[in-house]
Order: sequence, then C-alpha cells, then structure tokens
Amino acid sequence: MMQSALISILQSVLIEDHPLDKALARAELDGRHKSETVQAAQHLVRYARRYGALAGRSWPLKSGDLSALLAAWAALESPSLPLKLKPFTQDKALLAEVKANPVLWQSYPDWLYELMSERLGDAWPALAEALNRPPAQYLRANTLHGDAGALKKRLAEEKVATDVISDSCLKLKRFANVFRTQAFKEGRFEQQDWGSQQIAQLLGAAPGMTVIDACAGAGGKTLALAAQMQNKGRLLAMDIFEGKLQALRKRARRAGVHNLETRVIEGSATIKRLKGKADRLLLDVPCSGLGVLRRNPDAKWTIAPEHLDNLIAIQREILDSYPRMLKAGGKLVYATCSLLPQENQLQVADFIARSAGQFVLESEHTLSPVEGNTDGFYMALISRQ
Repeated sequence: MMQSALISILQSVLIEDHPLDKALARAELDGRHKSETVQAAQHLVRYARRYGALAGRSWPLKSGDLSALLAAWAALESPSLPLKLKPFTQDKALLAEVKANPVLWQSYPDWLYELMSERLGDAWPALAEALNRPPAQYLRANTLHGDAGALKKRLAEEKVATDVISDSCLKLKRFANVFRTQAFKEGRFEQQDWGSQQIAQLLGAAPGMTVIDACAGAGGKTLALAAQMQNKGRLLAMDIFEGKLQALRKRARRAGVHNLETRVIEGSATIKRLKGKADRLLLDVPCSGLGVLRRNPDAKWTIAPEHLDNLIAIQREILDSYPRMLKAGGKLVYATCSLLPQENQLQVADFIARSAGQFVLESEHTLSPVEGNTDGFYMALISRQ
C-alpha cells in the first residue's frame, strides 16, 4: 500500500536518522505512482514538524506518530495518491496556532531556527520559507562537447524542454529524469545547481594552468574546471575519501576529461608536497549544508549544534593549511553551501587577518534562494601576494 511505503520512508529518515535519498532507494514504490510518492516523501520530511504538530504530536516524533502525521497532511493538502487513511478532522484552533508559529509552520528544530534568526536577523523568515521550496533543475553543459545552446537543441530531440540561463547553463522547464537521456550518456552535461556552477566560474581557471580542487568529493566542480581549462594544463582533484575520487574518475571518463589527476589526502605531508604549485585553488570546504536544504530536507533534522562547531573548526584548519599550495600571485576560492556568517564571511575575515597581508580578499558573494532561484552558497575570491 502507498501509505506503507511512505511510513517506511518516514520511519527510516525521521526516527532512524537515515538519509532521505537512501531511504527512497530502498523503498519498494509502485511504478504507477513512483514520482508522486517520491515528491510526497520529500514534502513530508521537509514539513514533518508542521504535520506532527497539526496531528497533536510532540517533537521529536515517535514511530507511532507517523500514521497521524500522514492523516494530518492528507487532510490539509488533499494529495492525489491512492491512500487509505483513517478519517481525520483538523482542529481549526490548532491549525491557527501552528500557522502563527513559524518554527512549527516552516518546520525547523528550535535551536536551528533561533540560531539562523540570531545570525541573519530580518532576512531569516523569507529564507526559512525559500529553503522549503522544491529546487529548480539545472544542467551544466559540458563545453568540451558544446555550449548550452547546442545542448538545448540536443535535449529537445529527446523531448526535454529547457531555457538557456548562460553559455553553459540550462534550466529545465519541468522535471525530467535526465540521466536516462542519450545526451547524458554521451557526457554532454552534468546536473548541477546554477549557484554551484558560479563557484567554479569565479575561480577563473584557464588552459595551461595548474589547478587544484582540494575538497573535490565526487567532482561536480572539478569537471566544470576541466571544461574551463579545455583539457589543457594540470587539474588535480584531492579528497580524504578514495571512494569519492573513484566516482569522479568514472564521471570524468564519461565527460571526456583527459587532464585530471586524483590524489587521496593522507595527511599534512600530502599538502606540503604541493607547496607553491597551484595557479588556482578551489576550497569547497565541508560545511553545514544549510544552504541546500531544498535538495536535502532531511539535513535539518540530523545536524546538531556540536556538528556545526566541529565543521567550523575543520574549515579553519583547512584555511590554515591548504592555501600554502598556491603560488605567489595565484588565486583561491573559498566556498560553502551554507548561509551562516560564521562559516562564511567571519571565517574568511579571520583567515585574512591571520595571514598578516599574505592573502587579500578580492570579492565575496552570497547566493540565496530568496533573490535568485538557486541553492544557498557563499564564495570568496582570495589572492596570494
């Protein structure tokens, strides 16, 4: 039954703290309603606290609360899914009370809502709402195979409608499983948020340079840098996890990237051996991910204050060590997918102050789902003197 699948997903995410994407992958979903069920699960995780409150349940939820949460959601939203739920009549006074409480209605943990309100002030209420909206679907054209205009025509042949955002970016007019397209299999694009694409652009990589992506992960930005370099020069992707670099190498082969090296960071010696080698350095550092809650709504329920403190300490350690890989006259971009000043502006200002004139802030930029339909990102362009 449909509600059994939804309850199983909610149990996995909200009670057992498993990632939403893995819960969805494990779920046995009816093929006829798979897309609608996935969207419903994402919505329910996003607004779990709202519907729990409307069902009269206290937070955090327990396993026995999930059926009531579903019933409260169905009563308020009237979903088209074929559900067989117990009758539920919403208490109008409770509905008004929940609507009047932004922590409950926008569905955030108390500590997180209070922290963001304290740090961002009057900007937070609109951002809290925007971070709950489903994200737009953007593609980055692999310019090793053609620009966004050429990709638009190619995808139109496969019945995927898009709008051109930039020379290398397309926005889908409606959701599509683009990974099934022949264009994807041919390496003509990557699915990547427009804001994320702008981070790689800010670095200004060019053919013939030595470019290091020092926190590469699975390499979405690495591949963008390779395209900027036109496969010319040295591109080194580094991470502490070999598994992520293995995934990057697979993606690079599909994209037709030939100038890529990968290296596991095994300790400070790995960084020291690259002292003064890079013309450009990307530091897309580990962060809270609070800017990408639209894509990862489960993250709001798993992050804790102590996690945030640990991440800020890691960011500081990276800034104290990794920039030594940059040549004099070289440039780095420090980036996060967070909107918290202590991970962003304050972190960079502290680094610049500690550098005693060795590094200079050239520009910094914040992208928000409020002003533009991107995820939330921060990026700072810093030059070495």
